[in-house]
Amino acid sequence: MERILVGTGGLRRPEVVAVARGGAHVQLTPAAEAAVAAARRHIDALAAGGVGVYGISTGFGALATRNIPAGERARLQRSLIRSHAAGNGPRVEDEVVRAMMLLRLATLASGHSGVRPATVAAYAGLLNSGLVPLVHEYGSLGCSGDLAPLAHCALALTGEGTVIDEGLERPAAEALADHGLAPVELAEKEGLALINGTDGMLGMLVLALADLELLLDAADLAAAMSVEGQLGTDRTFAADLMALRPHPGQATSAANLRRLLADSPMVASHRVGDGVVQDAYSLRCSPQVHGSVRDAVGFAALVAERELASAIDNPSVLDDGRVESHGNFHGAPLAHVLDFLAIGVADLAGISERRTDRFLDVGRSRGLPPFLADDPGIDSGMMIAQYTQAGICSTLKRLAVPASVDTIPSSAMQEDHVSMGWHAARKLRTAVDGLSRVLAIEILVAARGIELRSPTAPGPGTGAAIAVLREVVAGPGPDRFLAPDIEATHSLVTSGRLVAAALAATEEKS
Repeated sequence: MERILVGTGGLRRPEVVAVARGGAHVQLTPAAEAAVAAARRHIDALAAGGVGVYGISTGFGALATRNIPAGERARLQRSLIRSHAAGNGPRVEDEVVRAMMLLRLATLASGHSGVRPATVAAYAGLLNSGLVPLVHEYGSLGCSGDLAPLAHCALALTGEGTVIDEGLERPAAEALADHGLAPVELAEKEGLALINGTDGMLGMLVLALADLELLLDAADLAAAMSVEGQLGTDRTFAADLMALRPHPGQATSAANLRRLLADSPMVASHRVGDGVVQDAYSLRCSPQVHGSVRDAVGFAALVAERELASAIDNPSVLDDGRVESHGNFHGAPLAHVLDFLAIGVADLAGISERRTDRFLDVGRSRGLPPFLADDPGIDSGMMIAQYTQAGICSTLKRLAVPASVDTIPSSAMQEDHVSMGWHAARKLRTAVDGLSRVLAIEILVAARGIELRSPTAPGPGTGAAIAVLREVVAGPGPDRFLAPDIEATHSLVTSGRLVAAALAATEEKS
């Protein structure tokens, strides 16, 4: 079992993915254990004093004016978690909850939250157990962080609420006992430290980035197949033309297209004298659109890496022992890039759908049968596959409407500007899934279009991708049940197998 070390210096994106999706276990470093213990000593000293300190000896939010006597502080923390575990609606995916818990653990381990070492160890133990607290879709405003989702995780730590154990919902107390875990009774500051973070939205951003980095390569493959199958040119992707507009993402996508179309007999077959002056925008401008999204992903990755190096809590324990309230829990930096990515995803899907549609229109497909049908009129071919794309693209356009501008005041106007970052992240997850399906349909259609131009052959890269596709999806022929073909292609796209095959073939050729 892979083990991820959680120290005082933050995490890397692949480590988050390994824990969230791969089930990797976590282990606190000695440096983290020492930092946690040192910070707790400061909290214990403040708790013993007579001055009210937010999160330690006062109420919360708009109720922070009340000082809480020492004998009531455990109840204060317990009440905080119970009351904030107010999520509702569908269950959030296990990978999101695991990512969220890991990121909360990283902040706790930084030594700036003031929780007890035993509580940090118990949180790590819950994560390693494989039990997943039941977290609901609705409840977070993204400020102060993802309060409700994190409260459901904290509730499970205390032996209350519900967890998922190997796919089944179980009472937390019962499941903890079966896994040899003891519920935690929270002390001063700990309830607040367990819920005051942007970990849900950051976890979803990290997972979306992992998916998008794969899908951007799949988009370049899909575009190359469409250029080839529609008898387009590769000249517009030349490096010297790309250098006239030096966006790094554009250069990367154009280089991918050149590589995937290299040595293509199909491209060479009409390079001279075909009478076509310019390809349609959806073919010719693929590097510009794909590249812009690549650059957006690059910026979002930079924000994610900064956040992974952060300790998000309020109040925070500083190295000199001060405990200061601040606004670092606000989710705006994450919410903005999450919305930014949703816009890019919608546009990337849109250009893919337009490339697909050109294959199906006999007036624009340059000699292919209507809808790529085997017997047009009897067969509908790929007609309705494009309908599916169009329906997804319409959804993605709606999901591209920003969530981060829709602040709703809460907590008696104490929290009067919130980020809605959780909502932006949930939108993006849906959008990324939709994009993967749109690209799968383009690849399925493009492969059929290329093969209908036989005996002219595709290039080594696209040909290798088609060969992998044909292992699970039959080639051109009469109409058949289309949904399984789309789903099988989707699995090849999201697994990375098609891109890997295409790149391997072009490496061998070079």
